[in-house]
Amino acid sequence: MNLADYLDRLLLRYSGTFTISQPYDIHGKSYPAYGYFFSQVEKYVLVREANLWTQKSYEHILFLTEEELTLKHLEESDRLIRDYMEPEFVLKGEKYPEKEHMYSYLTIAFLCEKTPSKDVLRKLKHYSYDKGYQMNMRGFCQARFIAASMENQTVYSNYAGRKMKELYYSVFDDVNAGKPGLSHRLT
Repeated sequence: MNLADYLDRLLLRYSGTFTISQPYDIHGKSYPAYGYFFSQVEKYVLVREANLWTQKSYEHILFLTEEELTLKHLEESDRLIRDYMEPEFVLKGEKYPEKEHMYSYLTIAFLCEKTPSKDVLRKLKHYSYDKGYQMNMRGFCQARFIAASMENQTVYSNYAGRKMKELYYSVFDDVNAGKPGLSHRLT
């Protein structure tokens, strides 16, 4: 399977609910794409001024394409989550997230030509990053890793990313069926 076709179709699937930026630069390093999702839910009585509660939910997803996923890539991605994504996307330079923050998912999607080694898969599956703010009164942040291998058309994830596997498998089916991707929709 062609990695570029898979990424193109995956971005089309995400573009229905996410704002997609291609390419995306972080500290001088360019990534194929970044997706941003935001949702706000409010409960109020009769008029908006009588607001009972508000909750804001976010998801940030960074897409990486690699020939083969290595332990070095996982370590770099962990540093990226801890040193850039959480401080910039979740905390926005503050000590805590905004008052109505409910949750933020920080996702890194690894799209690889080759199947990862057993050591890499073990490390990927056991990766965990969960952080609560002010005893979860200001919500929480959770990191999700997901990897799709073009070689055997298989998807791997950590525990937090397990629910995303169905989407990634369905993109394999779409590409195999010859369905177009995001670049076709934009032209």
